[in-house]
Amino acid sequence: MTSAERRIAREWKTVQLMIRLHCRDLHGGRTALCAGCEELRAYAERRLEKCPFAEEKPTCVKCPVHCYEAAMRERVRQVMRFSGPRMLLRHPLLAILHLRDERLPLSAKAEKVAERLKKQAR
Repeated sequence: MTSAERRIAREWKTVQLMIRLHCRDLHGGRTALCAGCEELRAYAERRLEKCPFAEEKPTCVKCPVHCYEAAMRERVRQVMRFSGPRMLLRHPLLAILHLRDERLPLSAKAEKVAERLKKQAR
């Protein structure tokens, strides 16, 4: 497994844990996710699998391409707002690695896409 594949796998694990944490604490999903959280988990998995940046993927918050539909993006934001601080206590290594990934510069591919999107917006 390449380092890029490990990073994508780690990001996927982090997202899953955040959704589980959110569901367990707010929806009472002790053993399984509630239907809404399972839908969000499956959606996030499909989006991550189809990421146009693949190996050079930035964290979603820094990504120039917003591949989530607006409603799903807001749901993920809510999950992350709730789970993010709690991840530091429950899964500190994953939380720290995610925070580190947010500080990484965009790849050349992501920079080109961001520039092209800025030109289109003008």
